[in-house]
Amino acid sequence: MTGNGIKFDASGLIPAIVQHARSGEVLMLGYMNEEALQQTLVSGMVTFWSRSRQALWRKGETSGNVLRLIEIRQDCDGDALLVLAEPAGPTCHTGRVSCFHRTLDGDVTPVRMPQSVILTDLANVIAQRASAPKEGSYTTKMLAGGVDRIGKKIGEEAAEVIIAAKNGAPDEVAWEIADLMYHTLVLLQQQGMTIEAVWHELRRRHGG
Repeated sequence: MTGNGIKFDASGLIPAIVQHARSGEVLMLGYMNEEALQQTLVSGMVTFWSRSRQALWRKGETSGNVLRLIEIRQDCDGDALLVLAEPAGPTCHTGRVSCFHRTLDGDVTPVRMPQSVILTDLANVIAQRASAPKEGSYTTKMLAGGVDRIGKKIGEEAAEVIIAAKNGAPDEVAWEIADLMYHTLVLLQQQGMTIEAVWHELRRRHGG
């Protein structure tokens, strides 16, 4: 047990759950010993202890799919860690974003959790279009049009949401709100903002 309350087991290890710092998606489970924890804190790159190789293992050291450390939290008993990280590429060795992609029956499921992860994915794609414009891309065209073009589209989509709701058409409401959310993300990118700014404001309002 270390001075800060973290409890390593009899083998000197502690389980570390890695969660995407922005989307909240659980990416993997690994184990750290005290040295791996210290290297993670010093280097800023998530490092584990490989139980099979009996050696330190920096995630992504061969694939390049590193995990950049954002924050580490311990649970209430001090016997597990939550590692908040920003992944550079897929985390799972299978090439999938998360290691948790199978049901209890062993079937691969395309549904990622939480499902709101799509917002982060979409924001990332929009950011990529901003840094590397792609010919023929609708997102690239919207970004090039600036506030006026994006704002006009947001106004149109908001009106269409209202019309769909007044028509009592749930599928249309979902479709139009998806359009509205997408164009809102484009506006955030154009303004040099991230969706996290919205989360922070909502949290401030509701005291969470």
